[in-house]
Amino acid sequence: MNILRKALQRGLTPGNVISYLCLEGMRLWGVCFGTLRLRCKAFLLGVAVGPGARAHGPVGLLRWPGGSIRIGAGTSLISSWRRATAASLVAPVRLRVFGPGAAIEIGTDAQLSGTSITARSQRISIGHQVLLAPNCVIVDSDFHAHWPSEARATEPDMERDAPVNIGDYAWIGMNCLILKGVSIGEGAMIGAGSVVTRDVPPFCLAAGAPARVLRRLGPEDGKIRASAPASGQAPGRTSGARHEL
Repeated sequence: MNILRKALQRGLTPGNVISYLCLEGMRLWGVCFGTLRLRCKAFLLGVAVGPGARAHGPVGLLRWPGGSIRIGAGTSLISSWRRATAASLVAPVRLRVFGPGAAIEIGTDAQLSGTSITARSQRISIGHQVLLAPNCVIVDSDFHAHWPSEARATEPDMERDAPVNIGDYAWIGMNCLILKGVSIGEGAMIGAGSVVTRDVPPFCLAAGAPARVLRRLGPEDGKIRASAPASGQAPGRTSGARHEL
C-alpha cells in the first residue's frame, strides 16, 4: 500500500509503478537474505548480534578464538551498492578481530556502509546511533614495527596497539581512515576523506589529512533542537530515531 500511495502521489504511470516495485523488491530481498546470512554466520562463529540488527548484502566476519565481536540491536550493515545512498561501496562490511582479547563493539542503531573494522589486540568501540558513511576504515594497529626498517616485514610490534572509541551520535564521512588510539567524542562530525590520527572533542567538526578540529557544532548548524543546550542532547538526536536499510 505504501508503494501504491507513493506512485499515486507522483502519477500512476507504468514507469513510476515499475520503479517503485523494483526498489521495494530489491530492498526486501536484500535485507531478508542478507540478514539471514549474517545471523547464520554469526551463530557459527560465536558473534553476538542484537535483536533487530539487519544486513543488506554479505558481511565479512572473522573472529579469532578468544576475541569478541558484538553487533548492537537495530544496527544496519550495508554491503551492497544498491543500498548505498551516495557512493559505490569499495567492499562489503568487514569485521575482524585477530587475537585473544581483541574486541569490536558496535552500539545500538548504528549504521555501517562498506566499513572495515580490524582489531588486532585492542578494543574498538562504536557508540549508539553512529553513522559511518561508505568506505571507512578503522584499525587499532599499524600492523608492523616502525623501526628498524629491515624488521617491518617480520616484527608485529603489538605493544604499540591502542584502542579506538567513537562516541554516540558521531558521523564519519565517506572514505575516512581512523587510526589507532583515537577517541572521537559524542556528536562529532568527521569530513569526508579525512585521516584521523588524534582525538576529536565532542560536538566538533574535524576534517583533513591529518584531521584537525575546524570548529564546534552549535544550533546554527541546524543539528540541535531548541531544548538541547539545556538538556545536553546530542546533535541530530531524536527520540526513537532509526536509520532504515
